[in-house]
Amino acid sequence: MKSLALALALIFAAGTAAQALDATVTCKSQATEKKLAGAALNSFTKKCETDAAAKCDAAATEKKLFGAARTSFTKKCVTDATGG
Repeated sequence: MKSLALALALIFAAGTAAQALDATVTCKSQATEKKLAGAALNSFTKKCETDAAAKCDAAATEKKLFGAARTSFTKKCVTDATGG
């Protein structure tokens, strides 16, 4: 029963990860739009990833996710936000 609940939580988390952040605007697309390169690109990417991780973590807390469901949700959310 626990594994079924965990599986459902993971499916739900993966499906809603894109909703935690605006899925159409990613770190990668913003960097491309701004035509960043070199140190500016590295700095922007690092800050953007940090911001995305914080927003995704907050979204996971809001959804009251814990354990594997939280980890899965946060990982997918950050990946979607960064465009990676």
